Amino acid sequence: MASNSITPKELFERISQGNSVTLIDVRTPAEYQEIHVDIAKNIPLDRLNPSALGLDANSNEPVYVICRSGARGSQACQSLLRSGLNHVVNVEGGTMAWASAGLPVIRGKKIVSLERQVRMVAGGLIFLSSVLALVHDPRWAILAGLIGAGLFQAGLFDSCMMGMCLAKMPWNQMKS
Repeated sequence: MASNSITPKELFERISQGNSVTLIDVRTPAEYQEIHVDIAKNIPLDRLNPSALGLDANSNEPVYVICRSGARGSQACQSLLRSGLNHVVNVEGGTMAWASAGLPVIRGKKIVSLERQVRMVAGGLIFLSSVLALVHDPRWAILAGLIGAGLFQAGLFDSCMMGMCLAKMPWNQMKS
């Protein structure tokens, strides 16, 4: 069960030719608000419920998925395929590749990316636990080790628990 992929330019050509396209953006609402493809519907990966999308599993019409750079889009495609959808397509390189190709996007308020937030929180906690281990109690080093293990797991499986938690924070939600 593998999803297909499409380049941003190929998808844009299909849209430009008047083809009906279902495009799901699986980034956080704040990321979506910063920059998105105009026809994309924002359904964050952590809230993606394939059965609630109302899509016909037997349809030959593809469902296109886009994220920031392709990784979350690939995860969403696998989830949609497991739910029974037959034709799921990931947009290669995500919104970053779409914008880099000079294709039209809607821009909003600039935010701190989720990836950068993870680096800031992880780095801050490792620094704090290291200092506390040196000046207070060596057991604080356990926290630094756990965060390091979490970052290793995130790299290995391309899924970050800290990122998923940060995605739910109020500052990463759409402002009305």
